[in-house]
Amino acid sequence: MTRVATSRPAILFYSQHSVGLGHFVRSLSIAGALAERFRVVLVSGGTIPKTITVPTGVELVALAPIGSRGGADTSLASLTPGLSIEEAWERRLTTLLDLFDVVGPVALLVELFPLGRRKFAREVVPLLEHARAARGAPRIVCSVRDILVTGGRDQGAKDNEATLRLNHYFDAVLVHGDPTVIRLEDTFRPTVELRVPVHYTGYVVPRRERPRATPTGQPEVLVSAGGGKVGAGLLRSAALAHERHLADRGLRTRIVTGPFLDDEEVRALESISANAPGLHIERFIPDLASAMASASASISQCGYNTALDIVRSGVPSVVVPHDEGRETEQAERARRLAALGVVRVLDSSELTPRHLADEVLGLLGADRSHAVIDLDGARTSARLVAELVGAGSAMHG
Repeated sequence: MTRVATSRPAILFYSQHSVGLGHFVRSLSIAGALAERFRVVLVSGGTIPKTITVPTGVELVALAPIGSRGGADTSLASLTPGLSIEEAWERRLTTLLDLFDVVGPVALLVELFPLGRRKFAREVVPLLEHARAARGAPRIVCSVRDILVTGGRDQGAKDNEATLRLNHYFDAVLVHGDPTVIRLEDTFRPTVELRVPVHYTGYVVPRRERPRATPTGQPEVLVSAGGGKVGAGLLRSAALAHERHLADRGLRTRIVTGPFLDDEEVRALESISANAPGLHIERFIPDLASAMASASASISQCGYNTALDIVRSGVPSVVVPHDEGRETEQAERARRLAALGVVRVLDSSELTPRHLADEVLGLLGADRSHAVIDLDGARTSARLVAELVGAGSAMHG
């Protein structure tokens, strides 16, 4: 960890991403806003791509990464070669507790847990216990996205367990969404009373303003799948849609694979592009929203950050929500955005090159969306944390 010289009070922010990059990107944006007022130490428990830019004033600490194996396999694994998962757990907990003592935070932010990340309780609960027992115990805040995964076995019991943990350890819940789009209780339904105040911050985006379009002069379809770890099927279908149905219509298709797409899948896409004029494969672009603003149409999944890039850019879009296993979050977000006229939805069961091409052709020339959604989540989060730390009960209301 590179220490930033500052006399400001400190924030310790725990964030864990296991499949995509959405949680980490959102945490970085919030940490950047907090850094205008605090010393911020952001602890990340997932693999950190080299393409990530850390905001000025934020100290990033990387734990030994643990994450999902990918695809339908949601079990956790150590992502450090030669390090067993048990060894990784031990290293991580030691680092977390030692870091807490060194930093001495006035506030501890925990991303998603206990409303998700139940598999990480073995390190988060000891951290919470340690924080509560510390002299000058910090305020503890749950930082959570707009929509939770629902419908699993014993969902009611899980929601009740989360509520009990919130009531016992936490001082506030920050929901990074707009209640006019969806409310926490739409996907979180405990029968135990939640006694912790819940605050909606608005959605968290790197910048609130709409990105500037720089059209290429040729109609372009932009295809993306977040970090790429669970996007292979969508990206392959899009490549084949271009090869078979769109190339002869003068369209350019730009596929952004994401840093986590398997190398073999990338090579397969590049093989298709070699024989498909106008099909371009890229690993990463730093500003997806600006690329969307310049595109004629967008094909994507419906993760948190991608959905907000669509909102900000207004690009005509078709989304194919990731729904493997018990994943429900993206489908619910897609449904809500479709009701606002922001996206069209194609179910994964209907995902074929032909269907995708038809959707794209239906989008060309469509009006851009101008949905009114609160996108001030990073700045509002920083303000609420400052109030919680400085004014005690000022957030209750």
